[in-house]
Amino acid sequence: MLEIDSLRKRYGDVVALDGLSFSVEPGRMYGFVGRNGAGKTTTMRIVLGVLAPDSGEVRWRGSRVDRDTVRRFGYMPEERGLYPKMRVLDQVGYLAELHGASRRDARAAAARWLEELGVSARAGDRVEELSLGNQQRVQLAAALVHDPEVLVLDEPFSGLDPVGVDVLAEALKGQAAAGKPVVFSSHQLDLVERMCDAVGIVRDGRMVAAGTIEDLRGDGRPRRYRVEATGGWAADLAGVTVIERRGDVVVAELAHGVDEQLLLDAARAAGPVREFTPVKPSLTDLFREVVAE
Repeated sequence: MLEIDSLRKRYGDVVALDGLSFSVEPGRMYGFVGRNGAGKTTTMRIVLGVLAPDSGEVRWRGSRVDRDTVRRFGYMPEERGLYPKMRVLDQVGYLAELHGASRRDARAAAARWLEELGVSARAGDRVEELSLGNQQRVQLAAALVHDPEVLVLDEPFSGLDPVGVDVLAEALKGQAAAGKPVVFSSHQLDLVERMCDAVGIVRDGRMVAAGTIEDLRGDGRPRRYRVEATGGWAADLAGVTVIERRGDVVVAELAHGVDEQLLLDAARAAGPVREFTPVKPSLTDLFREVVAE
């Protein structure tokens, strides 16, 4: 298990991290989200040993992470971390060699990952000649080429078109399926919701919400239903608040104790019901609630 335990970091008067903690089990994908400046990148740099915390520690498999441990991690920074003049295959292979692979094994691993990530046709090109999306694919190949035990990725989907997103998403799912903890930050909350087993929302250097999406939705939240039925049947129902109305479609919120079957009965009494669906808040909705508190 990867454990981030009570990290604190201050830059002068600015508190970047204020006792931040979370953990990621092997084979799980963890979405680490927050507004710009919330502390995500600082946390990742501490995990990778680029920065030292003022207090707290990072553990992998129960032991404190040190320089040797970090060599077994894969890191993808938000900023481009590639040599622009170097050719793609040479660069990814070189990075594998830095992690201890022989030249032959390094080039074989580099070629394999470039193929899997859909950029093998550009293997002989300089990095600066690639689009930003293809550079992002190469950067992920550089993070994966040494077969890391843990993956930590800062905005890995930035600059990618939908096809590129799908390619990288499948690669990360494959790493999780192989039993590796995968931590990534992203402002694309729909992707985080779709891909991750658990999510942590950080604000001002503190973890303010964490768990599965269902955990974050909670049991005490008002229930909402999307109903498509003829007429203005929902306007005067006791304990029902119409949140949104578009033609025959309404989104209604039920007060505590109101049975959703009463809502359905009222809609059916007005005419044919073409849709009756629970409306659950998305991760984007939950994020807005938490960061605005």
